[in-house]
Amino acid sequence: MLAGGLIAGFAAGLLAALLHFAFVQELILLGEDYETGAVVHFTGAGEAAEATGHDHDVAGHDHGDGTAAHDHAGDADEGSALTRNALTVLFTALIYASYGLILVAGFALAEHFGRAISAREGLLWGIAGFVALQLAPAMGLAPELPGSVAADITERQIWWLGTVLATAGGIALLAYGANVLTALAGIALLAAPHLIGAPHPEGFYGVAPPEVAGEFAARVLGVGLVAWAALGWLTGRLWAQDEA
Repeated sequence: MLAGGLIAGFAAGLLAALLHFAFVQELILLGEDYETGAVVHFTGAGEAAEATGHDHDVAGHDHGDGTAAHDHAGDADEGSALTRNALTVLFTALIYASYGLILVAGFALAEHFGRAISAREGLLWGIAGFVALQLAPAMGLAPELPGSVAADITERQIWWLGTVLATAGGIALLAYGANVLTALAGIALLAAPHLIGAPHPEGFYGVAPPEVAGEFAARVLGVGLVAWAALGWLTGRLWAQDEA
């Protein structure tokens, strides 16, 4: 279990990091240029951000694609950029290795109740993991481009965690429930976080262009789907080989 989860997780993490560099990082760097005022998308953007007192903590920012956030300062020299990219690869691999361990623990629980896990089943589990940890939370809290504004981080973290747990539980009830009542309970769990609603700021005054923010969110979710599908398929394949 440990070896399969770690191997699959590191492989999926390396894929996620590669896709991050190919599709996501350029938009993060562009967003930081808008955030720092190096470029503006309309006159007065820098003054508006300064007036609101918005301070975006890039080092502690979660880009929403499972990759670790680091300081992507536009004036960083080549050495610091190399270090930043290496840390991104390392921590992304570690994050997906953790996801892999969670998946194999779920596989073990499923087989305890008589469910056989194959590579195909693993793929479905991976897609379910993407839905629970990325897609469903993004419906209330979209991946944030630097320069965007958001509600209090504690409130967002609480809502995110509740959404993940409710979505995972709802998917499990729909997939493995035995009757109509469990299906209805699953649907209720899926809907509950969105009926409650995610926390949002009272107004929107970020300096990031909405066009770039929209493209960023779409790319983050696309990268997440591919990485999670690869993680689930590979984890399921290794699991089935071990069982055989």
